[in-house]
Amino acid sequence: MTTSSRADRGGWAGDAHSDDTSLLDRATSTAVRRRSLRLLGELLRPRWRPLAWAGALIVVGTLGQVAGPLLVQAGVDSALPALRDGDPGPLVAVGGTYLVAAVLGGVCAGAYVRAAARVAQSVLLELRRRVFRHTQRLSLEFHESYTSGRVISRQTSDLEALRELFDGGLTGVVSSLMLMLFTGVALFVVDWRSGLVLVGALVPAWWLTRWFQRRSQLLYREQRTASARLIVKFVETMTGMRAVQAFRREPAVDAAYSVLGEEYRDANLRIFGVNGRYQPGLVLIGNVTVAAALAYGGWRVYDGGLELGALVAVLLYVKRFFQPIQQLGMFYNALQSAVAALEKVSGLLAEEPTVVEPRHPTPLPRARGEVRLDDVTFGYGRGPVVLPALDLTIPAGQTVALVGSTGAGKSTLAKLVTRFYDAREGRVLLDGVDVRDLSSADLRRAVVMVTQEAYLFSGTVRENIALGRPEATDAEVEAAARAVGVHDFVQSLSQGYDTEVNKRGGRVSSGQRQLISFARAFLADPAVLVLDEATSSLDLPGERLVQRGLQTLLADRTALIIAHRLSTVEIADRVLVMEHGTVVEDGTPGELVARRGRFAALHRAWQDSLV
Repeated sequence: MTTSSRADRGGWAGDAHSDDTSLLDRATSTAVRRRSLRLLGELLRPRWRPLAWAGALIVVGTLGQVAGPLLVQAGVDSALPALRDGDPGPLVAVGGTYLVAAVLGGVCAGAYVRAAARVAQSVLLELRRRVFRHTQRLSLEFHESYTSGRVISRQTSDLEALRELFDGGLTGVVSSLMLMLFTGVALFVVDWRSGLVLVGALVPAWWLTRWFQRRSQLLYREQRTASARLIVKFVETMTGMRAVQAFRREPAVDAAYSVLGEEYRDANLRIFGVNGRYQPGLVLIGNVTVAAALAYGGWRVYDGGLELGALVAVLLYVKRFFQPIQQLGMFYNALQSAVAALEKVSGLLAEEPTVVEPRHPTPLPRARGEVRLDDVTFGYGRGPVVLPALDLTIPAGQTVALVGSTGAGKSTLAKLVTRFYDAREGRVLLDGVDVRDLSSADLRRAVVMVTQEAYLFSGTVRENIALGRPEATDAEVEAAARAVGVHDFVQSLSQGYDTEVNKRGGRVSSGQRQLISFARAFLADPAVLVLDEATSSLDLPGERLVQRGLQTLLADRTALIIAHRLSTVEIADRVLVMEHGTVVEDGTPGELVARRGRFAALHRAWQDSLV
């Protein structure tokens, strides 16, 4: 008895939990749908005039098409008897009107397609710009958690689905809906009893369409998800091809990609299966309705209750009515794919930057470079604390090296100084001003980071060096290159500073890319320079060359150097040894070596490695 009661209670609790989850899912789905519709409204609202013009064109064009059967009825029931009596005038009038209606309908339909296409392309262009602009505006935290493949999927396959909807589907569905509406009204005008036959046929057509909507909505979401996973896998594999080949992972990656490809194929096949039942079902309902209208109308013509011309018009209208329904079914395919894509795009646009621009920024046109961390506590997202209550002051013009084991918090400190992240508690100050109160323009002008990756964009060497100062003259670009010791290398290239570099700098070595990035930083002339493992990709000869460049690069500015190579640390005025987010040793390189602490142990290990 007790066991049964507990089981019953457990079952009720599970049902309640299931209901709560279902309600939550429905609420989430409703919120996503509203967000997507709100985005669509924002895009279409400023274009109401061209949309209204397109609407007027499609109304006139549809009226021209719907007038045909009515004119056929007039010709059969009135013009032909008049011609038999020797009066050709009514037949000429009906024929001329039919010709005018056909030409007007065709011209307006073509003009509508062009007008709607202009609106659609305008919307797509704005959406592409929004996605690109918003993605750039989002904080580094987003880009470190949201894979590049997913971002590419938003900009490519998702926007392509919307393009297919706007380019063909949307114009087709509007014209189809208008044609169905006007056809139904005209059918009731010709013979309301035959109109009731059509109404009866709409019941199974409506049930079939509802079934199709529910099934295809789910299947298209699955298809978009499978497509995104396939793109993400492809992009990640191509980006990490060096590691894939180095560790002989080609078969494993190929197998994983094949599985995702099969999932995408199966998702498409399930959609085609639903379409293969929906389209023939509509055709069957339409043909049965035409047969019923013919049988009922033919009996009435025989009985004298309906004119022959009216029967012809009824059959034409019934046949025409089901053609747009089939088009709507095809449109719904594109609509479901586009709705799923719009949900993903609107979700991306709904992301908010965690590092926000101040409403009333404090101006800092020329920074001196004093950096201070005032009781700073930080952790990534909702994760554990990485920097617990850190206090640190770096005077202007001082070169500080950060050393310590991996995960000690060195790069995190650098990201806070450059304001790629904001502290949970405390303040990061530049010349006494909280970096959260500085405009991004002033902050990026004052603080520059050079990372290990040393990314080069497609373009010339000159353009890559001038990235931070596009207005720099050729002489200034070359002076920056000379200062860091990369001028001779650039001059040895086929076209000197005008030599094109491939994506990520494929034509130059990793060390040469790093030197170019140093020239880029020197030209930007920041008050604070952060070097995050910036010399780790250099060989020993390249490192010696860079040491001279660094002396010039770091002169008269505040520098924060994160490095494992102690040869780079030796040029620092001050060394901070970090462990678990705290500074455990602080002093000049010589002082720390003499203390025989952690830095001294690192220094001895480095010297032993040189021997």
